[in-house]
Amino acid sequence: MGKDVEKVAEERLSGESSAAGVKGWLWHRIKPHTPPWLLVAGTGLAGGGAHLMWADSAFAGAGLTLVSVGLTASTWFAAKTTGPQRRLHSAITVAAASSWTTCAALAGPLAGPLPDLYLMGGSALALSWNIRQMMRHNPDAAPAGSSAGLLDAIGLAKLKLGKAKVTDTGQVRVPFELEKGSTAEELTKALPNLESAVDVRPGGFRVERSPESHRHGVLVGVPVDPLSGTTWYPGPSAPGGSITDPLVIGTYDDTLPLEMRLPQGVHWLIAGETGSGKTEAAMDILSEVLTRTDVAVWLSDPVKRGMDLGGLFPACDWVALEPEDVESMATAVMQSTPHRAEWLRRHAYRKWEPACAVQQTDRAHSCQPGQACGCAGLPFLLAWFEEAAEAFARLDEELFKQAANQIRATGAALVFSLQRPSHDQMSTTVRAALPSALVFGMDERDETLALPGDVLDAGAHPGQWGAGYPGYCYLVETGTPVARQITPARTFRNDPLVLEWVTATFAPVRTPDAGQVMAAVATAVAGERYTNRGADLSAVGAPNTDYETEEQHVQEPLVDAEDTDLDPSAELDESQDGDDTPLVPTDTRSDLGPEEAREAMEVLLDEWHSQGRRTITPADLLAYSEQIGRKTTWIKNVIRDMRAEGRLEEDLKAKKPGVYKIRPRETAGV
Repeated sequence: MGKDVEKVAEERLSGESSAAGVKGWLWHRIKPHTPPWLLVAGTGLAGGGAHLMWADSAFAGAGLTLVSVGLTASTWFAAKTTGPQRRLHSAITVAAASSWTTCAALAGPLAGPLPDLYLMGGSALALSWNIRQMMRHNPDAAPAGSSAGLLDAIGLAKLKLGKAKVTDTGQVRVPFELEKGSTAEELTKALPNLESAVDVRPGGFRVERSPESHRHGVLVGVPVDPLSGTTWYPGPSAPGGSITDPLVIGTYDDTLPLEMRLPQGVHWLIAGETGSGKTEAAMDILSEVLTRTDVAVWLSDPVKRGMDLGGLFPACDWVALEPEDVESMATAVMQSTPHRAEWLRRHAYRKWEPACAVQQTDRAHSCQPGQACGCAGLPFLLAWFEEAAEAFARLDEELFKQAANQIRATGAALVFSLQRPSHDQMSTTVRAALPSALVFGMDERDETLALPGDVLDAGAHPGQWGAGYPGYCYLVETGTPVARQITPARTFRNDPLVLEWVTATFAPVRTPDAGQVMAAVATAVAGERYTNRGADLSAVGAPNTDYETEEQHVQEPLVDAEDTDLDPSAELDESQDGDDTPLVPTDTRSDLGPEEAREAMEVLLDEWHSQGRRTITPADLLAYSEQIGRKTTWIKNVIRDMRAEGRLEEDLKAKKPGVYKIRPRETAGV
């Protein structure tokens, strides 16, 4: 912060008291004030010398007059960027010195009143600059600049600010020091007043505390919100990688990637009110998870039943949609802990690591002495409970309490997603066992239910967003510095069609099942609810999982295997009774080519638009699959093409993803 003015003055007054010391001290004090007097002396010499050269020259008089006027004007314009007082003072000084020099050159420096004007006027001007210089270093003066009044207005007049730095991302970072006895919490509480004083958006400032001092830290200003623009999910960040690699689900306001580490975070709470962006965050996270090779996913979705996450159902190892299935899944997760721990012990692992997920061919990790055992691997387990109030209502809290602290080492993570983590939705026992959180906009009265006290005290404020800033969030993760936890972030915008693309493209890289250990436990707990899992997904609105492409369809054999030996030229047997009644109803879809099917979709969009309808969902077009004459997967692919072409445009104001505006044909792509 530099030395205080009082300290500098004290150092100047201290020193030797001998004659030499006094002489040095006097010269040290006088030296800064000598330049104005040297200029006065130089002006006198200039006037005398000019008189010797141009005393009888009329042209010299005119030239000196012009020089005097020019110097005064130049000084006035050169001082334009300074303060008005300094500008006027400088111009008067130059005008007086140049005018006296001109008169002295023509009439002589000792003529008339010129000697008196020189002695009195020169001394006055030199003293005025000395006084100005002394006032600039007055320790009793108020701090320079507009920050003094600003800090006084917000109740922090004694706050000391360092030199501001502007980062490449547009952040303003200002080191600060509080007075003795104050803490950074006082500055944090004053931030709304500071934002109001400088008229920036709510959340435009935050405080990064020093881990070594209550009084020091950095005031971070983000006057322009860098998260305001929508960023679409760019695709999996590490397909084929490990679940221990970070999941990239968005960006912070300093442009760093928003990374979630499931194994590090242990158990997770995802909270936020309706419309705040929890569902799209679930799409981002699960799209990342389901492209990793060493993880098994158990997903509970009893409320929406696949309305948003249905595209990922085929890639999950177990999907629970009924309340009884949710209870069975939660119980199986808890009861799997000792079994997973036993597997790790027998294979000489102290905790779960990616090597556990593959077949055990290393003798160092064998359950059979002296040889590789070849046992099936133990994948990491992610148990995700969407709209988790249903799971909490059926969760055996005693069993959860016993297993919560042990399950981390065995390679499992629990995620509970809900709107309000209040006591009537989840008990304090369960909440205390969730050390990590992804918190979106919510009622400010619920902030203490979702975020730890130290994060709230440091400045996190999800109540400022509510549902008006979808995707804005704080990521609180075990082992992450508080300064990063209070940094606002925004998750990617996602789409249900992306989920199906992820499932079709990347799901094959994953471990094919939940492993023998988890399968045995789940079967013992849930029975047929686990062994018959997925059998009823199509009945509850799960999306079509037939990812056959047009090229694959062409390559299929046109004759069934049992009919390959038949002679198509042979006469058919006489018809039998009942041969005129088909055993399977005929397909009523018309045989349309790709261009004709696309045109049928275009006609539907034109008709809806002419009727005044402005938005649709993929389900609206899928309902006309027979008229379009194509499978649902083909229709969804065309919808994706229409989005890219501008025929359909994502409705960013819709409360849920997957709603598109219809644009007329003539304006599409413009």
